[in-house]
Amino acid sequence: MKKDIHPDVFVCSVTCACGNTFETKSVKETIRVEICNECHPFFTGSERMVDTAGRIDKFKKRYNID
Repeated sequence: MKKDIHPDVFVCSVTCACGNTFETKSVKETIRVEICNECHPFFTGSERMVDTAGRIDKFKKRYNID
């Protein structure tokens, strides 16, 4: 590897808007994010599934499609 061309890597403190903090490595010393694995709906189990079958049935009924 060539010398003096690679950025310095720091132990980075990541802070989420929900208040969760964790550490990782990055070229920045601190990172602020809006959503993390502690507050994301997919990971917390509060994810809602969209009822597409109901929408299709409503469309077919509206336009008299068999």
